[in-house]
Amino acid sequence: MAAIADGKWRALALVGVAELFAMTLWFSGTAVGPELAAAWGLSAAETAWLTNAVQLGFVAGALASASLTIADVVPPRYLFAGSALLGAAGTAAIAALVASGPPAIALRFLTGVALAGVYPTGMKMMASWFDGGRGLAIGVLVGALTVGSASPHLLRAVGWIGRPDAVLYGTAALAALGGALVLAYEDGPHQPETAPFDPGAIRRIVTDRGVVLANTGYFGHMWELYAVWTWIPFYIAASFEVGGMADADGRAALLAFATIAIGGVGAWLAGSAADRWGRSAVTSLSMGVSGTACLLAGVVFGSPPLVVVPFVLVWGFFIVADSAQFSAAVSELADESYVGSALTLQTAVGFLITIASIQLVPLVRDAAGWRWAFAPLVVGPLVGTGAMLWLRTLPEADRLAGGRG
Repeated sequence: MAAIADGKWRALALVGVAELFAMTLWFSGTAVGPELAAAWGLSAAETAWLTNAVQLGFVAGALASASLTIADVVPPRYLFAGSALLGAAGTAAIAALVASGPPAIALRFLTGVALAGVYPTGMKMMASWFDGGRGLAIGVLVGALTVGSASPHLLRAVGWIGRPDAVLYGTAALAALGGALVLAYEDGPHQPETAPFDPGAIRRIVTDRGVVLANTGYFGHMWELYAVWTWIPFYIAASFEVGGMADADGRAALLAFATIAIGGVGAWLAGSAADRWGRSAVTSLSMGVSGTACLLAGVVFGSPPLVVVPFVLVWGFFIVADSAQFSAAVSELADESYVGSALTLQTAVGFLITIASIQLVPLVRDAAGWRWAFAPLVVGPLVGTGAMLWLRTLPEADRLAGGRG
């Protein structure tokens, strides 16, 4: 038992670091979007596709993986490592070879396809080591993902503003290192045997009542999350400019990093809380806070930094705190032989939803300004909270967090 206990913490540390490094790819194009837009003459819609192409690529890769049950057929460390290296190559190619929007968007799509083999696979790896404490383990993993996603903004803020090639090469190098590290991973004691290809597995996943409600909660959460992560740097910069702050762009980049990265702490603490108090309770609380922030953003906009900074940090803490718990719930509710495919399908649909909300925010911005650009996102947390509170009343909730719901 002691060897298993030591092994699970080693696995958590290894996969967490690998995930952090690999997920720096996600917002590498977004972070340098202002520089690329200026250099290549991109419109606001084209600049948004530097993020949306990743989302769409992730959806395509995840749907292909789920349909073919790749996540349950290919050994996870090889799937993770190969995917991270492919994404790193696509990102480095933008810096080395690209000088216009369309090929960059195509390579960002390829990066998204590759990341479909990283994020859900990492969650499956943690589920194989953690039976009890699974919410904490996946929470730590999502925390690593969150900090990794924020890192390109930090690279840009600490001296690489105006140097998009440096940010892209830096994130590609980190992702390649993450892919190499994960090769040292060994399967945990709860890893099911490699499953045969079974087309009927998807039908069972999408008709399971508990899985459907957990997924609905996740979809509501995702409607808000990536739209905020994509546009919060622009919101902060615009708010600082209205307030007359000097060097608004540099300060906004640093605060954008902090706003996203603090969600890593939120995911870790929420994971521990969900194992004790229940997944539905923690997810509902998190969505309640972040949904309220979507509306309060209009009130706070243009306020002094003493108001804006703590507001966006609290928002960043809660907006992703619940993310891991939807995945943990599906890992507990789905057929254990096809948990990888269930998680991959969940994330595929969730990221498909983000494409619409990411595109919606600039449309609202054009109509009403940055002050109210995030207001329509409140719909997601409302729907997600309703689904999780419904799940809490059903017998399926007894399988969540050791019976805590």
